[in-house]
Amino acid sequence: MSEAPTLDRKAPPPPAEEPLLEVNNIEVVYNDVILVLRGLSLAVPKGKIVALLGANGAGKSTTLKAISGLLKTEEGEVTRGDIRFAGERINGVEAHQIVRKGIFQVMEGRRIVADMTCLENLRLGAFTRSDGDVKRDIEMVYAYFPRLKERTGLAGYLSGGEQQMLAIGRALMARPKLILMDEPSMGLSPLLVKEVFGIIRRLNEELGITILLVEQNARMALSVASFGYVMEQGKVVLDGTAEALANNEDVKEFYLGGHGAERKSFRNLKSFKRRKRWL
Repeated sequence: MSEAPTLDRKAPPPPAEEPLLEVNNIEVVYNDVILVLRGLSLAVPKGKIVALLGANGAGKSTTLKAISGLLKTEEGEVTRGDIRFAGERINGVEAHQIVRKGIFQVMEGRRIVADMTCLENLRLGAFTRSDGDVKRDIEMVYAYFPRLKERTGLAGYLSGGEQQMLAIGRALMARPKLILMDEPSMGLSPLLVKEVFGIIRRLNEELGITILLVEQNARMALSVASFGYVMEQGKVVLDGTAEALANNEDVKEFYLGGHGAERKSFRNLKSFKRRKRWL
């Protein structure tokens, strides 16, 4: 059993890594009454992939929305702590300004514009840019996702995998320094999941894009990440290198589909609570 971590702390990145994003002890409240994040801290080193794991309702998507400035659309706000990107505090900054600073969120469920073409969706991703290299970047997206070049109809007719590729391609059009990815494997077949995660790895390695990855497929997430955090009920309860988390008995049992350490008895399994291990 691993030692329970301290919760209300600044979470440093792996040693000798420059943090691009720092989330320091934040609380998030919806509608002035619902406390969702409870002193959450994490850090994302520049040029790395960091995985954020946890069950439904743990607060993973809320964490991404707090970073990208989208909480206001759901009557939420950061009421404590701060979020820093490249050393600059971005609490309260409007979402479109955060995109201009270099953060782009790929939303859960893709959220492509169904009644626009693939090309129009890609151009939409570049709406914050004022340079003239949009055409070149569209060709770059097509190089990573050649199927999108073949699809000339409305985006709503794309398969789930193609829509996910379009959502990632649209993010690339903003030339982001950091991409926040929310459940990129959702609704995809195992073969497409493997393909999408292969592309995520390539974007990181070839373009140097930093990625904060929220994903319930913990095995795939840890296979591409260098560091990870596990969330429960609005808090980080465990963190470490991807290798350490993949070998952690609790993570194996609850997120990787294994049984962790061998059990001597299953008699009390129904009343077992995993948080007792971590808190």
